[in-house]
Order: sequence, then structure tokens, then C-alpha cells
Amino acid sequence: MFNSEQFNYTLLHKCGQDVFISKNVEIRRPNLVEIGSHVAIDSGFYLTTAARIGNYVHVSAYVTCIGGENATLEIGNFVTLSAGARLIALGDEHLGAGLVGPTIPDPYKDRLVGGKIKLEKFAAVGTNSILMPGVTMAEGSVLGAGSLLNGDTEPWTIYVGTPARAIKKREKALMIDFASRLEKS
Repeated sequence: MFNSEQFNYTLLHKCGQDVFISKNVEIRRPNLVEIGSHVAIDSGFYLTTAARIGNYVHVSAYVTCIGGENATLEIGNFVTLSAGARLIALGDEHLGAGLVGPTIPDPYKDRLVGGKIKLEKFAAVGTNSILMPGVTMAEGSVLGAGSLLNGDTEPWTIYVGTPARAIKKREKALMIDFASRLEKS
């Protein structure tokens, strides 16, 4: 995998060491993107927002984050986004205050909601899950496969369903220990 053709890293605002970004990635505003070290971004990732991506992050195939230039995706260290996840950082409200879509001139636009999606350290997003505008996944929280998250999570808690609801706490001691060792090496 790491010997395949890769994205042009020089387009990014900042990029750390040991970073792999597939050539089949579309980052619409690379000048607004900062990537840490030890990051892998697989084929099909589509990003329209500004982004800050931490260290030891994996973005699996066909993950999408939309919201445009006025939105931000913030990913902490040791975060995983599984295949097919959809993140909507900023979107139309859809309550009739205006027309919907990016091609509509400002005076005729619907109200926008959100602006930022934040995934704190150790958060994990399951395959084909959806994160709605403005949510924060707290440290160590997990969103199960096929779930819909429309509100913030509690730290070290696992969420599943549509809409997502908390089902149990997640062990953290070993993960924090291993992360500490990696950060010191």
C-alpha cells in the first residue's frame, strides 16, 4: 500500500512525517488542511472543509466530510474513521428559510447549521456511520457501524443506533498507556 502513488503533499498547509495519502483522495481546500505524523488516508476520502488531523490517525476508504470553506473538521490523536463514514460539518437547516444547496446565492440561501465536527483523542467512527453538523465526539468515545450521531458524546462511551444512544463504557487504561509510550518514542 505505501508504495502506491500518493497525493501531492506540497499542496497541504502542514504535513508531518510518516504520512500516506492515496492518490485517489480529493481535498478541495488543501491550503486549509494540517496533518500530523503517522497518518494514513485511504482511497476515496473526500474533504471540502478546513481540517486539523492529529497523529496516529487512520481515515479508511470512502470517508466523506462536507461543509465547505466555512466549516472545520478537527481530529485528535489516535482516531479512526472506518470505511464509508459520512461527516456533515456544516449543512442547510431545511426548515424553509431559503433555498438549499451550494449553488444558491447568499440572499436566497437557507440557514446553515453546524460549522465544526470534532473528534477528540481515541475516538472511533464505525463503518457507514453518519455524524451530523456541529457534533463533538468526546475522548475515547465510539460510534458503532451504521449509526447516526446527532449530538455530542460522553468520554469513553460506546454509542450505536439511529439516532445513536449510549450502550456501555469503554476501557481506557491500556490505550492511554500505549499512546503515552508511542508519543515518547
